[in-house]
Amino acid sequence: MDINVREIADLAPLLLKSPYDRIWSSYDKEADVLYLNFKKPSHADDSELTEDDIIIRYEKEEIVGITVLNASKRQYSELQNSS
Repeated sequence: MDINVREIADLAPLLLKSPYDRIWSSYDKEADVLYLNFKKPSHADDSELTEDDIIIRYEKEEIVGITVLNASKRQYSELQNSS
C-alpha cells in the first residue's frame, strides 16, 4: 500500500477544527463514498443532502456523521475553502 504520510499529517489542522474528539472513517472505493462518523454507535434519524454532494446525518438534531459522495474527485482546495 502506497501511503503519503505528509498528506495525511497535513489534514491535522482541518481535523483539529472539528468539535468532535473522535472521528471514525471508512471509504467504499467501488462507490467512491467516504463515511465520517462522530459517534459510535450512531443511529441517524434524519439527514440532508447538500448541493455539493455531502450527506449530513443527524441523531436527535445533533450531527453524528457525514457522507462524502464522489470523494476521490474532490480537490484539496475545496477543503480549504469550506473551512
